Amino acid sequence: MFSRRHFLQLSLGGIGLSLVPARAWARFEHPEPRKGIDASLVISDEQAAKFGEEVREIVNMIREIPHVADGIGCYCGCSTRPGYRSLLTCFYEDGRGIGCPICQGEAKLVYRRHKEGQDLDRIRRAVDARFG
Repeated sequence: MFSRRHFLQLSLGGIGLSLVPARAWARFEHPEPRKGIDASLVISDEQAAKFGEEVREIVNMIREIPHVADGIGCYCGCSTRPGYRSLLTCFYEDGRGIGCPICQGEAKLVYRRHKEGQDLDRIRRAVDARFG
């Protein structure tokens, strides 16, 4: 037998769960980085500078770690765009990274964690914890 309080918690929890889209329950999968990936398709420094110094700095962070950024999925919805593959592709010329605070936030977190010496799995966990 449940207490009234426990019953209400279970009932309201069930209602809340039914309001969450099914996609939210799907496991988020980070892509595996491609061998030999480089930053040649990342937006140019000149183009990035048009959006301000902070954006230029973030783009340069991504340009410095393409092998890591290519192994990180983006939580902003970029994955619905044609040609999207990873956080790296968010910063390609046709990506959303230059104007998206989620892409930019992930980029800064990934860069900082990489500079601290963390491996890809640990960086992914940090991204999942912060943005997932």
